[in-house]
Amino acid sequence: MALEHDNWKGTTGGLPWMQRTLIRLLAVIDQRIIYGVLCLVVPFYMLFNHKGYISMYHFFREGFQESCWKAFWHVYANHFRFGQIIIDRFAAFGGRTFRFEYGEGKEAYFELARQAEGFVQLSCHMGNYELAGYSLKQEVKKMYALVFLGETETMMENRRKMFSVKGVEMVPVKPDMSHIFELNNALRDGQIASMPGDRIFGSPKSLDSVFLGHPVRLPFGPFQLALLREVPMAAIFVMKERWDTYKVYFRIMRADAGLGKKEQAQQLADAFAGEMEKIVRLYPTQWFNYYEFWTDNKKD
Repeated sequence: MALEHDNWKGTTGGLPWMQRTLIRLLAVIDQRIIYGVLCLVVPFYMLFNHKGYISMYHFFREGFQESCWKAFWHVYANHFRFGQIIIDRFAAFGGRTFRFEYGEGKEAYFELARQAEGFVQLSCHMGNYELAGYSLKQEVKKMYALVFLGETETMMENRRKMFSVKGVEMVPVKPDMSHIFELNNALRDGQIASMPGDRIFGSPKSLDSVFLGHPVRLPFGPFQLALLREVPMAAIFVMKERWDTYKVYFRIMRADAGLGKKEQAQQLADAFAGEMEKIVRLYPTQWFNYYEFWTDNKKD
């Protein structure tokens, strides 16, 4: 289960030698030591990433109806958790292993994976979806995961190394949209096509839905691809529980076959938005979309 968080760009250290040093360091020391340093770094990151800070403040104030002080505290906790997510990824590059527990939906997901047909797997910018791709081997099907380029060669090299032994093939987003053909071919061959379901990229087409009581736009592409290939959709959420442990939640989503394609796409988008809301209510500080996610908050 793997997908690059595109909002990690610029937050993982822009210099390759710094990244390599961090990987070597985390190969020999407990990442909790770096977590401790992170406590002091987070306020400065919030200060210089003011736009992201404000969007998260709105997220807690409007989505969870929190007081000013509680929302401010949760913004700090969210940035701290995001830093831990990044550190865990570098720790995995250095050879550290993590434990994975399974929430509801595991049996249905693995039953789906054992079937001959492929399926579309949705991720979102919550938790640490990519880390599971480094740690959990695809036992039945191969996964083709859409990734966003722009990271350093150090990052991409480690990504390729980790994914290559886990049955995951990276499919870079391309300006000519040819990556869609690669994902389509994967589904045709009975494999898994992994795509983010909460970010609009490439094509401007979108679907309107509701998340935490506010209107949002979700990308049309993943839902359209599943309907064109007539395959199921699954959503995976990999949420940090403890310093060395993540919990994986599985959701299977199918549209009503009696509906038209447009209505089916809307049904799937609404189902995914609903599943995201359920998970974020359990893990409110693990939401990592650092912009005004709701359409009624966006400024012209």
